[in-house]
Amino acid sequence: MTDIDDEPRGAPGPPHHGRGRRTVLIASAVAVVAAVAVVGALGLGGGDDGDPSAPPRSGTVVAVTRATLTERTSVEGQLGYGTELPLPVKAQGTVTWLPETGATVERGDELLRVDDRPVVLMYGSLPMYRSLGLTAQENEQGSDGGNSDEQQRDGGGDGKSPNASRSMAPGGAGTERSPGSSLTVRELKGMDVMQFETNLAALGYTGFTVDEKFTSLTADAVRRWQKSLGVAQTGTVEVGDVIYSASKVRIGQPGTRLGSPVGENTLTYTGTARKVTVNASATEAAWAVRDARVTVELPNGNPVPGKVAAIGKQATAPEGGGGEGGGNSRPATIPVTVTIKDQKAVGQLESGPVTVEYVGKEVKGALTVPVSALVALAEGGHGLETADGQFVAVKTGLFADGNVEVSGAAVREGMKVRIPE
Repeated sequence: MTDIDDEPRGAPGPPHHGRGRRTVLIASAVAVVAAVAVVGALGLGGGDDGDPSAPPRSGTVVAVTRATLTERTSVEGQLGYGTELPLPVKAQGTVTWLPETGATVERGDELLRVDDRPVVLMYGSLPMYRSLGLTAQENEQGSDGGNSDEQQRDGGGDGKSPNASRSMAPGGAGTERSPGSSLTVRELKGMDVMQFETNLAALGYTGFTVDEKFTSLTADAVRRWQKSLGVAQTGTVEVGDVIYSASKVRIGQPGTRLGSPVGENTLTYTGTARKVTVNASATEAAWAVRDARVTVELPNGNPVPGKVAAIGKQATAPEGGGGEGGGNSRPATIPVTVTIKDQKAVGQLESGPVTVEYVGKEVKGALTVPVSALVALAEGGHGLETADGQFVAVKTGLFADGNVEVSGAAVREGMKVRIPE
């Protein structure tokens, strides 16, 4: 400081080096400001111990407050309906009709038509793995034919019993029987029966008890349902007639064309709710915890609340590598799915880039001051200037939203500190 203070302030600079001179002056001014800040922090400046008539130090006085500090971080995401999955179409034949991409299909609606026969959506978790209907069991002459009631309710209607069982056509037609033998009608039993009966009743076809038994009353309701579909009224539901899903679906891109045979990717689907997919850095994905609350900023700038619903378990390397000899150092990512409960808040948007904001760190009940209240101490670290001009050292913690967590032996809630101008 001696060199700066001794230099004549009004002395003109060399005539041919004006630009270099201005640089020196700017550097000197910065040094003076820094020196004053250090002197003030040490309490060595002309403050309270100087001339009593000197004007008071300027600056806003604020109180140390106790609050919750929250550090928020943003990542990029993509709004959409999620990954398209293939529908498990088990009908065999030629595809004769497909719905439009983006169409919503609900319970009882047609998903597609195979050989001009509808494949219908129903709700449930069990897949359609067998035909549902009454079966006829042939009893040879000399067998215990008087136990028909017990045979009807033995729960063995899976078509795999020693005596061959056949699906019953209307009125029992179409079955073959050996001379002198008799037929016993057997009722299928199982949770898949209850699942189908629940759907049938929800569509308005009633007159039976919703339980685990497929009875003749169930078959009558099935015939009424088949009549509404315009198909043969057999009373039996074939494996390819129904596809189950948890709820209504949105049709994705078809994997085949009309006139093609049914294949594994004949038709794809997603859920009907819009969601966000984030490719989160595998090294910074600690925030992605199931049910964690986040905020989604839509492409139009509107924020909507979201919740972490799923976290991928397999990391994916970024395109371009990042291996040996490569210049790509981006980390691997894992997919994180964020659901949005308030679908109306999303408006008409179906896809687009979004920003997902999550809580990185949070400190509750912290003593806080505005960041601008911090001063650098000459001996190192940070301090606060009290309203009476004293300086106290503090330890800083979390910085968030323009405030900072402070602690120290001399710091207390309500304490008045000065924000220097």
